[in-house]
Amino acid sequence: MKSQHSYSESEKQAVYRVIKERRDMRHFTNEALEDGLLMRLLTVANQAPSVGLMQPWRFIRITDNTLRAAIKTLVETERNITADLLNQRKNDFLKLKVEGISECAELIVVALPEGREKHLFGRRTMPDMDLASVACAIQNMWLAARAEGIGLGWVSLFDPIELANLLNMPEDSRPIALLCIGHVEQFYEKPMLIEQNWAKAAEVESFLFENTWQEVETTL
Repeated sequence: MKSQHSYSESEKQAVYRVIKERRDMRHFTNEALEDGLLMRLLTVANQAPSVGLMQPWRFIRITDNTLRAAIKTLVETERNITADLLNQRKNDFLKLKVEGISECAELIVVALPEGREKHLFGRRTMPDMDLASVACAIQNMWLAARAEGIGLGWVSLFDPIELANLLNMPEDSRPIALLCIGHVEQFYEKPMLIEQNWAKAAEVESFLFENTWQEVETTL
C-alpha cells in the first residue's frame, strides 16, 4: 500500500538519483563557489539527525593558504605511512589521488566538540552515536552538493592529534574529516576506487541477514 505521505514520483526519483550519483571527489577546478552556496551546505548539515539532539558537529573553514598547505602536508605524511603498510599494494595505492586540498574551492574540517561525556541521552551504552550523528551531517552536505552540481571529497588520511594541535582545538575535541568542496570538470561515472580497480562493490543482498549473523565474503 502506497503511503499517503509519499512525495511525487519525480521528487522521489530526484532523491534516489542524487544518492546513486554521489561521488567522493578528488579532482577539482579552482573556480570559486557562488555566494551563499557554502552556507546552504552547512545549513543542511546542521539539519541532520543527532542523538539526543546534541548536534555534535563543529565546522572549521580553512581560509588561510599557509594553514591549508600545512594540512596537506599532514595528509601526505599519512598517505606515505599507509602506503608502506599496504605492502604489495603500495605502488597501486600511491597512484590513487587521495585528496584535492590544493585545488578545491573550500576546505572544511569537521570535528566532534569537547564535553561530549555530559550527553547521556542515547550515548550511555553507545558512546559512538555522536560520531554517527556527524556522519549523517556530512552525508547531508554530500547529497546537497551533488544536487548543486558541486563535488565533495571526504579525506580521512591524517593524524587527528596533529591536526587538532594545528587548529588549536580543545583537548577533548576530535577532528573527523577534511571536506574538499568545489567545482569539478565532471563527476566520476563510478566511484573512483572502482574505476581505478582498487576495490569492487557488493550488492546489498550480500549484507542482508535474517534473524542471525552470517559470514560475508569480501573482495579487496
